[in-house]
Order: sequence, then C-alpha cells, then structure tokens
Amino acid sequence: MFEVYLPVLIMLGIAVIIPVAMFTLSSVLGPKNPTEEKLIPYESGSESTGARHVRLSVKFYLTAILFVVFDIEAVFMYPWGARFRELGWFGLVEMMLFISVLLITLAYAWKKGALEWER
Repeated sequence: MFEVYLPVLIMLGIAVIIPVAMFTLSSVLGPKNPTEEKLIPYESGSESTGARHVRLSVKFYLTAILFVVFDIEAVFMYPWGARFRELGWFGLVEMMLFISVLLITLAYAWKKGALEWER
C-alpha cells in the first residue's frame, strides 16, 4: 500500500521543497540596497495619497465574494459537461436546479445593487 502513495508523497515533497528553497535563496542571495525612495509606498506606479490605514469599501469584499461564487459555478459545470450523456435526465435536472439557484443569487445581487460599482 505504501508503494501506491509513494509517488504522491514524492510530488508533495517536491512541491514543498522547491518554493521554500526559492524563497530562502532569494532572501539570502538577493541584492539588498533599500533607499529612501524605494521604501516609499506607492500604488499603481504613483505615490499614494491619504492615510495608510484607510478602511476599504464593502464593495471590494462583495465583488470578491461574488467572483468566488460564480467562479465555483464554472468549476462545478465542467465535470457535468464532461459526463453529460452518462448522467442522463437526473444529471440534467440536478444541473438545472444548480443553475437556477445561481440565477436567483445573481438576480438578488443585481436587485440589491451589488453589481454597480459606483453609486
């Protein structure tokens, strides 16, 4: 049984070792010449204005949550589309229920104005 999981453990080990090694080597061997100008915070290539600890609008978080919800929709639709013929009518009905829940969610978000960025 161990020989079945050995390739997975090796891949997991490699997946952990390579990023840790890259991060460590770049931290140790990378150039360190911070200047006053390099330490100034900037945003999109220009100097930032205002306080450093400004609270972000709820719209940022709402947009992120909506993106995750509708991104997960695509993740669940792909396997269904790949096995569409094998699932038959049961799979079709289940997917229509899933899509209808997502459409209701989209309609609710639209009605509440969550999709309008500036108001």
